[in-house]
Amino acid sequence: MSEESIRVLTASGFFMLLLLLRLESERFGAAEYDEPGRRGAWTRLAWYTIGLTLLAAIYVVHPKPHDVLLLLVGHRTEALAYGLGLAMLGTALVAAFAWFWYGELRLPAGKAYPGAALNAIGTAVLDEAAFRGALLGTLVWIGVPPVTSVLLATLTYVLVTRLAAPGRNRIMMLLALGLGIFGGWATLATGGIGAAIIGHAATSFALFVCTGHAGQVALPGFEPEEVERRRRPPEGWLDVWRPAVSGRGGAARGLGAPGQSGYGARPVSATAQGGVAVHAAVHAAEGLAAWVRSALRGATRQMPGRRDR
Repeated sequence: MSEESIRVLTASGFFMLLLLLRLESERFGAAEYDEPGRRGAWTRLAWYTIGLTLLAAIYVVHPKPHDVLLLLVGHRTEALAYGLGLAMLGTALVAAFAWFWYGELRLPAGKAYPGAALNAIGTAVLDEAAFRGALLGTLVWIGVPPVTSVLLATLTYVLVTRLAAPGRNRIMMLLALGLGIFGGWATLATGGIGAAIIGHAATSFALFVCTGHAGQVALPGFEPEEVERRRRPPEGWLDVWRPAVSGRGGAARGLGAPGQSGYGARPVSATAQGGVAVHAAVHAAEGLAAWVRSALRGATRQMPGRRDR
C-alpha cells in the first residue's frame, strides 16, 4: 500500500469522526443552543474546537485537500457573487416562512445576537467543509456524476443533522435540502466552499432573527409562549377561597386584594384543596337544611284547623 493510500484512509477516519461529532451536536448544545435547558457556552465551544481540530487533521493528512476535497474558498469573485446570491435567496425564504408560520417576524432579544452569529458561522464552516467539501469532492473524484454527488451529499447532510427525524418540522427539512443542493452547485461552480459557507451562515442567522430559533422551529402549539398561555386560566377569571359576604361572590385566593387570578403561578397544597372541599360541603349542607325547614314550615301552614298568627 502506497503512502498516498494510507494518508487517504487516515483522512477518511478523521472524516468519520467528524460525522459522529455532528450526530452528537445536540448533546453539546450546538444544534439548537438557544432553547431552554441547553448546554452552556463552554460546552458549545468544546464542540466547535473538536470539530475544527478534526477538520484541520483532514486538511493536513489528505494528500490533495484542494484538488479533491475542495477545502478552499474557490475563485474569490465568483465565490463572493454566488455566496451573496445564496444569502439573499435563503434570507427571503426564511422571512417568507416566518411570516406564513407566525404571521409576524419573531425578533429575539438583542443580547442573543452575538451568540447566534457565532453559532451560525461556526456551524456553517464545519458543515460545508464536511459535506460540500470533503464528501462531495470525494464523490466526484471517484467518478460519481456531479448531480448525483450533490444529491448524495445533501441527503447525507439531512440524515446526519436529524432534520428528518419524527417530530421535526418538515419545512426545515425542505429548507436544508434546498440549501444543500444550491450549496453543492455553488461549490462545484466556484471550485471551493466559500460561497456555500456564506449562504449557509446568512440563512442560519436569518432563521434565528425571523423565528427566534437557531435551527429547528417548534411545531404548532409548542412555542414557549403558547405553552405558557395554556397554563393560565381564561382572561378575567378569579379563583375564590371563601365568600366575602354571604350571597355576594367571594374573596380572591391568596393574601393580596381581589384581582386577576394567580392560577399556575404557584401550586396549591393538598391541605388547601381539602379545606376548599370541606367548606363547599358545609355550605351545601346548610343550604339543604334551610330548604327542609322552609318546606316543613309551608306544610305546617296548610294543615287543617291551623290559623296563621
